[in-house]
Amino acid sequence: MRHILHADFDAFYASVEQLDNPAIRGKPVVVGGSPEGRGVVASASYEARKYGIRSAMPMRTALQRCPHAIQVNSNFTRYREVSRKVMDIFRELTPTIEPLSMDEAYLDVTERVSARHDAREIAYRLKRHVKAELGLTISVGAAASKSVAKIASDLEKPDGLTVVEPGAERAFLAPLSVGRLWGVGPKTEQRLRAEGIETIGDLTERSDDWLKKMFGRNGPYMKKLGLGEDDRPVQTHRGSKSVSAETTLRQDTGDPEALEELVNRLSHRVARDLDRKGIQGYTVKLKLRLSDFTTFTRQVTLPEPVSASEQIAEAAGVLLIAELEPGRMFRLVGVGLSGFASEEEPEVIQPRLPGF
Repeated sequence: MRHILHADFDAFYASVEQLDNPAIRGKPVVVGGSPEGRGVVASASYEARKYGIRSAMPMRTALQRCPHAIQVNSNFTRYREVSRKVMDIFRELTPTIEPLSMDEAYLDVTERVSARHDAREIAYRLKRHVKAELGLTISVGAAASKSVAKIASDLEKPDGLTVVEPGAERAFLAPLSVGRLWGVGPKTEQRLRAEGIETIGDLTERSDDWLKKMFGRNGPYMKKLGLGEDDRPVQTHRGSKSVSAETTLRQDTGDPEALEELVNRLSHRVARDLDRKGIQGYTVKLKLRLSDFTTFTRQVTLPEPVSASEQIAEAAGVLLIAELEPGRMFRLVGVGLSGFASEEEPEVIQPRLPGF
């Protein structure tokens, strides 16, 4: 029987800023770029989230919702420093860890679990150790699989601890919103709810044939995860050749300002994952799909590696401007980075962007 923890910092960037600056503790804090420069929110403290502020929201919108929020520029050097320290703490517990980003990871603690120390106690001690060493809180989910542990870690944020005992996965998952299931994004959730599927339990009651007809091969796999069946191991090494983010617009547009804003937001998502992993790349890519479904990419290789959202957005913006023509309408935009300056390369991401 496996025992897996999913450990996740609570509002990581904002929490680090509040840790370093006692004057802003307990206050709404938003980390990210300037509202005058089309900046977006990289992280929001829980005090700020009460006003509906969330990651990837334009900073201008965030400050409109909470005018007294404190805006702080991102300091990825500091965040990486803290991330390295917490990963060292994780490795003291087990060598089998799979970092997902700068502020979260899976830990396989199977060898640590015994009659004297169960998964709950191990998770609690990990939380206490991180708090004592770094002054920050993490939320932890413990389960026999990665997908269930990840869902569990998110249920009692901030500073949460949720343990799903082996054999209790199906009962634990069944009443939860179907949107919590891995692989169910906003559009898939909308389609499921249109079919009367509100909870994970509702999903698991549908036949594999129906799910495959509706969602292809991913349908039966979603059902499998909904039943708590997930045998994926904790992988200590992962890699790919690029990191990218793209989204399909609800309505085609040729508006330069709207497209530029989208490129900025996508660049932020890419940069956030790059900076979490301490990775830089040389080649910025722009993917575009026209209203007639013609799809093409443009790219530029820079003389120095980059990882900051402003640098990526600037290069992607130049590529975008060259493709703007009167009457030309776009339905999909993507931004990516490749040609990494490190051997440890990140995975491709597909973010959920609000408003598109």
